Amino acid sequence: MSIAGLLIFFALLLFAMSLHEFSHGWVAYKLGDTTAKFQGRLTLNPLAHIDPMGTVVLPLLIFIMSRGQFIFGAAKPVPINYWALKNPRRDMIWIGFAGPLSNLLCAAAVSLGLRLLPQATVLSEILTNFVLINVILGVFNLVPIPPLDGSRIIMGVLPEQLARSYAGMERFGFIIIIILFATGILNLLVWPLVNLITGILLGA
Repeated sequence: MSIAGLLIFFALLLFAMSLHEFSHGWVAYKLGDTTAKFQGRLTLNPLAHIDPMGTVVLPLLIFIMSRGQFIFGAAKPVPINYWALKNPRRDMIWIGFAGPLSNLLCAAAVSLGLRLLPQATVLSEILTNFVLINVILGVFNLVPIPPLDGSRIIMGVLPEQLARSYAGMERFGFIIIIILFATGILNLLVWPLVNLITGILLGA
């Protein structure tokens, strides 16, 4: 990946992450929590969602470690006031699902637009990468390891006592994710579904 390619890929990733976080905040707002709105997070403006470590340092490290073959990152999580929700346990399921769903719907919409464009052009290549980024972001966040969105969904389904114990894993969450990534287990969980969805959307 060239420097120009890196900048384009990073811009696409930044927009996909902003959409993801906006969707969490918007659903929370609709369910009674105004925290994200008052903190200026109900916007698609990437500047509102940038986290120095997750949005800048992490993508650069992954880019360097993968020798320019891959880039990925994370935005600043949207704040959620659990007790402001109308039905906290149920509503957290919808809030958790909103981010990944928005990315998958975005990927589906862009893939439909791609069918109307000439193939093998710079624009089609950029949009194809945007589809892939959104699918990866959506699928990765559905992995049920705190603090990923999949864990929020699981917590809303589990009995309350068990959900609290499960939530306690969050302080070790990123360590677990790094271990799973380093051992290749995370790839086995994520990439088969990513390949299936992108194959359907892009007709590969």
